Amino acid sequence: MIVTSAIAVLGLVLDQITKRIVVSTMYEGQVIDVLPPLLRWYFIKNSGAAFSMGEGFTWVFTIIQAAVLLYVAIMLVRKIRIWPWALALGGLMGGVAGNLTDRLFRAPSFGHGHVVDFIALPNFAIFNVADMFIVCSMIGICLLLFSGRELDGQKNSAKNTTEPGAGPDMKDQP
Repeated sequence: MIVTSAIAVLGLVLDQITKRIVVSTMYEGQVIDVLPPLLRWYFIKNSGAAFSMGEGFTWVFTIIQAAVLLYVAIMLVRKIRIWPWALALGGLMGGVAGNLTDRLFRAPSFGHGHVVDFIALPNFAIFNVADMFIVCSMIGICLLLFSGRELDGQKNSAKNTTEPGAGPDMKDQP
């Protein structure tokens, strides 16, 4: 749980520090080439979800993010027994907390705040550090789930096919 909390705090802090730097040193809409043409800083405020979808429904994203953060923190973190799950869920919590902080405390109002995005890749979305934590964590979670690794470290094995009713019906086979 210490690793999970540390990763979550790291994600939240890095996200908020980078956003504070962007807001204090750039004007909205400003573009700065960092590694042209691969990387630019492009300061925008996003009221929607990924790719600015759902603008006008900021309050829905606020509720969803709060619910995800509470579910992971209350229901899942106490079950973690292996470090890959600790990293993945900690990163998810940190990323969600970073964007939720924007939704709660940035303009235009509490619960309707716009998320600061600034990392621009060519022909792709504009995102932030919290988004990076969320995406990397979700990739890790998918890999853990596909490998059958449970939160407690147990390997989820396929159901034994020798049990009655546990496999394909053999009576229809030649």
